Amino acid sequence: MRDRVTMACTKCKQRNYTTSKNKNHNSERIELKKYCKFCKEHTLHKETR
Repeated sequence: MRDRVTMACTKCKQRNYTTSKNKNHNSERIELKKYCKFCKEHTLHKETR
């Protein structure tokens, strides 16, 4: 039931992280604040398709 999703930085658009989510509980796209090694700071990362 858990699907693998890719997280992309909203500032530089680099795809940095992969994570999993349960689509039965979270149908919308997830947003997390994570560290971007390209921007060298914590930025908002959104789920990509």
